[in-house]
Amino acid sequence: MNVTFRQLKVFESVARQLSYTQAANELHLTQPAVSMQIKQLEDATGIALFEQLGKKIYLTPAGQEMYHYCRGIEQQMKELENVLEDIKGVKRGHLAISVASTANYFATRLLAAFAKEHAGISFSLDVTNRATLLRQLANNEKDLVIMGQPPEALDLVTEAFMENPLVVIAPPDHGLARQPNLNIAQLKNETFVVRESGSGTRIAMERFFSEQGVQLHTGMEMTSNEAIKQAVEAGLGLGIVSIHTLPLELETKRLVILKVKDFPILRHWYVVHRRGKRLSPVAQAFRQFVLERAGEFTITAPL
Repeated sequence: MNVTFRQLKVFESVARQLSYTQAANELHLTQPAVSMQIKQLEDATGIALFEQLGKKIYLTPAGQEMYHYCRGIEQQMKELENVLEDIKGVKRGHLAISVASTANYFATRLLAAFAKEHAGISFSLDVTNRATLLRQLANNEKDLVIMGQPPEALDLVTEAFMENPLVVIAPPDHGLARQPNLNIAQLKNETFVVRESGSGTRIAMERFFSEQGVQLHTGMEMTSNEAIKQAVEAGLGLGIVSIHTLPLELETKRLVILKVKDFPILRHWYVVHRRGKRLSPVAQAFRQFVLERAGEFTITAPL
């Protein structure tokens, strides 16, 4: 089989987007040029890689296999580039990281500080939910991921670098706000505004209440910490969020932290990547920066 990297690159773009037009735009080619590359690749392999039904195209079983191997080849080429960059030293390169939405409260400051020390480096930052982070790790899509408790199912290198306390928040006029020594039982009749099912915070709080033998009453689900804080401020229930998200609301007295026995729920932040992944010099440098200096760029609310 005689194929070229150019053909594989064109195929990968078409397969990923299932569109000749979008692939042409992405690769700055004409659509006929894209079609020609795909035809030459199919001729070289002797089998159809796409099929068209109506106006849509789909991968054939052979196309799915080709797409799988194309991604592997692309990753190996990136690793080769990283090795060459390693020889040159950390003077230029690109860092692709993803962070849990809660971690974005300090991740941007971390990146800004790192960028000042490495002026030739470019970055892409994806702030997303836990489900997407797990998919990205499974597919080896990012250099590094910053998240809460990593999954055990994936073969990962995980390094804790900072505590992430979860606290109970309420509006200042809530009936429990001025009580100095609350216990878990006093929360059993309260309604909680919670993160979506599957989020790290939701998993941690449900596990905690289950261990305490208390049934958690949930009123609304939110997909962001900002939405939870606004809902709590509006009186829709109590919330449980990372203390790293609260300095502004506590300073302006829009929210208070309830003093509940056995709180905060102590979790940690982790910097994570797939085991066996060859980290670029840039990724290695940023990983070390996070492990050593993350605390300098975190604004933490007082407990």
